[in-house]
Amino acid sequence: MTRDLLNWRMKTVVTLTAAALPFACLAPSPVHAQNIMRSPGININSRVPTINSTVAPRIDPNIAGRSSVPVNTIARTPSLRAGATGSAMRTGLLSGLSYARYPHNLYPACDYAYRGSDGECFDRPVAATDGGGNGSSAKKSRNSGPRGNAPQNAINLRAVANELVAEIDGALTDAQADALARRHGLRRVGSQSFALLGATIGLFRITDRRPAEVVRRELAADGSVRSVQPNFRYLLQDQKIVSTEGDPAQYALAQLRLPQAHTLARGMNVTIAVIDSGIDARHPELANSIADTFDALGSMQGPHTHGTGIAGAIAAHAKLMGSAPEARILAIRAFGAAAGGAESTSYVILRSLDYAALHGAQIVNMSFAGPKDPLIERGIAATAARGILLVAAAGNAGAKSPPLYPAANPNVIAVSGTDPQDKLFAASNRGSHVALAAPGADIFLPAPDGKYQMTSGTSFSAAYVSGIAALMLERNPALKPNETRAILTNTARDLGAPGRDDLFGAGEADAFAAVTAAIAAPAVPVAAAKNAPPAEPTPDRNNASVSRAPIEPAPAVASDKSVAIGANRPAVQ
Repeated sequence: MTRDLLNWRMKTVVTLTAAALPFACLAPSPVHAQNIMRSPGININSRVPTINSTVAPRIDPNIAGRSSVPVNTIARTPSLRAGATGSAMRTGLLSGLSYARYPHNLYPACDYAYRGSDGECFDRPVAATDGGGNGSSAKKSRNSGPRGNAPQNAINLRAVANELVAEIDGALTDAQADALARRHGLRRVGSQSFALLGATIGLFRITDRRPAEVVRRELAADGSVRSVQPNFRYLLQDQKIVSTEGDPAQYALAQLRLPQAHTLARGMNVTIAVIDSGIDARHPELANSIADTFDALGSMQGPHTHGTGIAGAIAAHAKLMGSAPEARILAIRAFGAAAGGAESTSYVILRSLDYAALHGAQIVNMSFAGPKDPLIERGIAATAARGILLVAAAGNAGAKSPPLYPAANPNVIAVSGTDPQDKLFAASNRGSHVALAAPGADIFLPAPDGKYQMTSGTSFSAAYVSGIAALMLERNPALKPNETRAILTNTARDLGAPGRDDLFGAGEADAFAAVTAAIAAPAVPVAAAKNAPPAEPTPDRNNASVSRAPIEPAPAVASDKSVAIGANRPAVQ
């Protein structure tokens, strides 16, 4: 009897203990947040998204303190992706909650696999490598598949959906090119014979839901097709824009020693092609500076803040002063307004390079960035082979970004940015390809409709260097691109670690030293100009000031010309 009672009690205890275990597992833990971060595989989370108000985004205070981007400049609020849990927890944001668009290098939750070639975060997981815009999202975690595929996948997402660019047989008529497109389920958007490449390039659009990579392979196998690639996107490299009516001091002039350089040269009779967004040719700062215009987009958009600012950094000559105030600007509109800012593509940029090369450009300024692009690489090589100097912005994707193009192309002078304290502009890209630096933070420049802007970005660093190169070419028109590059780097003012480094390249550009060296180049070693005296030299008799009479535009195909620059169209933002 006693034994039966004891057995009954033991069975009761076991039963009650088993029944209580589920409730014990669901009890709240005093270190719940720590468990989520350290052992996510065993934690049972609520399905209701929450926000941890005690955790702030990790943003560089030096940048955040200066940021004054108006609310209406936030282009979109992409949702955090599945798979970015660690980053989301660090910022107090959970999957499914949107966040404001920070500058490219300050996104609070952006793993490298989700970063585009320009440093921008994507609002969805990296797609599978079938190349299709309608394919399913990648379901594996970062640790469950080959890591080497992630950067390329991210780059693929930076191409225009359902568009391909192909080199086709130049003997094909338009009808035959259309028939080629139909054979592969495509529509020919346009095609053009590019004298720069000696090739005919067509832009095609996929008309059904087939993956882009499948279509690309099929098209490449056609006997009338030489090569096929995505139509990559490119983004302008500005960081922030704040409208203002003031006239603050331009610190860049003193840092670059432009006043001294302007006593020797002002860029007269040197043509700089600015491949950018629309330029306001009616702005007082740019009066009679625009020698010719070309709209590679075929658009009807008005002037844009970025293009107008770039032209001002080069040629402003009213309240402000550009680096080459007498230079002639070949204004090429290649970037049109889009939801995330002004964008362009492989096909449009190639049209722009082709036009610049055929219309007398001596320097090409490219203040934009994107992925490594086989078609644009060919265009740049062909442009450089014609003796044209190419300058590009290093990019605003920050310290962790891979090299961006076209700046990383060896034929291009890549320019990083500095601030008023001669420190590196925080958003600037770094790398062994950086040639030199120039001011790029808090730059005061013209804006459309006679206004002004305070803006930042390596875009403007590149523009300053393009203008300095124009000063050098005025003084010595015989300079070759490699000689100009050597003078710029050898006369640069060393910043950061002694000698060349990945932040500033050879150092910050010194306009006066470079122009002084260009006068005697190549007979005199350019290193001698490093210690040139800071005193302003006596103006040369061949640099007498001239009136700014309107410049006759170069001949151009009527159908390729943009709408008259005097139309004063409203800007499309």
